[in-house]
Amino acid sequence: MRESRTPLTILIADDDPGHRLTIRQAFEEARVINPLRFVEDGEELLEYLCCRGTYAAADSAPFPGLILLDLKMQGTDGRKALREIKNHPELKDLPVVVLTASRDEEDFLRTCDLGVDLFITKPITFSGLVKTVKPLCQCWFAIVTAPGVEFGGLYD
Repeated sequence: MRESRTPLTILIADDDPGHRLTIRQAFEEARVINPLRFVEDGEELLEYLCCRGTYAAADSAPFPGLILLDLKMQGTDGRKALREIKNHPELKDLPVVVLTASRDEEDFLRTCDLGVDLFITKPITFSGLVKTVKPLCQCWFAIVTAPGVEFGGLYD
């Protein structure tokens, strides 16, 4: 498994280009300086995490400290990707936060059964997304710690 780097990369899986742009802008507005990487579906997410295909070069896929995962994507959806991540011996401990438009209780229950770390329904407004991003990153990178991993440098 690759070593963690500071600041840790946030990997975001969302198939909607507009959502990806809005998420990027929300992170900028929240002044989160962790590098963001985007993938467009669950298959690309797994390629990134396992350094396959486009991500086979050693420096093309910095190991993430957090994954934000949309559930409903074309191709390999978020649920299938989450199942594979949580069943993979080297990936299972990666924190995965579902960030989805779904308000379906069944989606919530299924992802909890699969081992998601947190389930967030995407806020309707941009300001709501900014207000969600800031404490989320503060929690995962400033409060939650692991032995031997430095989490500094979240906000500029």
